[in-house]
Amino acid sequence: MRGGTSEDDGMRIEVFGTGCPKCNMLEANVKKALSELNLKAEVVKITSIDEMVERGLMATPALAIDGEMVVAGRVPSVGELRGIIQARRSVD
Repeated sequence: MRGGTSEDDGMRIEVFGTGCPKCNMLEANVKKALSELNLKAEVVKITSIDEMVERGLMATPALAIDGEMVVAGRVPSVGELRGIIQARRSVD
């Protein structure tokens, strides 16, 4: 990790989904978790089915942090996402 400031910790979070309500909920939960942690990250929504297939994704919604798939096929709670994000920050 490059210092881990609240301004920009360099994390890239990808939300995979086709725009269904669960996919939108996952994106909203990610943004809320980041806000509660006072973190900024690049949040990118991936809607391309071709890209999902290329990445080996078999179920949506899904979430990848810094290129690593961490959740697929369900919507984690904001609290669970906070834990996932914090764990990924400590790995860096």
